Amino acid sequence: MFIADQIQQLLALDEVQLIPENEPPHIDTKSTISAEHRIKMLQLALQDYSRLTLNLSEIERGGKSYTYDTLSKLTADHPENDYFFIIGGDMVDYLEKWYRIDELMQLVKFVAVKRDQTVLTEPKYPVQMIDLPLLNISSSYIRGSIKANHQPNFLLPAEVLNYINQHGLYQ
Repeated sequence: MFIADQIQQLLALDEVQLIPENEPPHIDTKSTISAEHRIKMLQLALQDYSRLTLNLSEIERGGKSYTYDTLSKLTADHPENDYFFIIGGDMVDYLEKWYRIDELMQLVKFVAVKRDQTVLTEPKYPVQMIDLPLLNISSSYIRGSIKANHQPNFLLPAEVLNYINQHGLYQ
């Protein structure tokens, strides 16, 4: 949320769409909670931020969630828009492994945010690097805290944490 909000402001974007994936395309798939819960938590988290919106196209499409497929449809449906795709700086070195990356580069401008103190190599692809205050917080850390029965107060909106507790998620 912090990254999406700050990038929206720094780049003066009309909006930042958060797109929950349906099924990750990676070989090392991870188990996740249902789309229904992920959508509800995002709705709660975004309710006070009009420039951060929810795009459910990958959930609605079903199957594996490839960025190229999603952005290809978005740019075809709305050719009047310029699209930016926000990634963590740790993903820059992996872009060459992304599905149809060369075509994807024609559709969007990549924006990467440094996630730690790691010095990044010169990217093979054009990526706009953005420096934000480093917050060493990950979804894995938050899920682990909840599983250990610790409340990650202030790391999630209170409404989202209440939802997680009410539904016994990440236990």
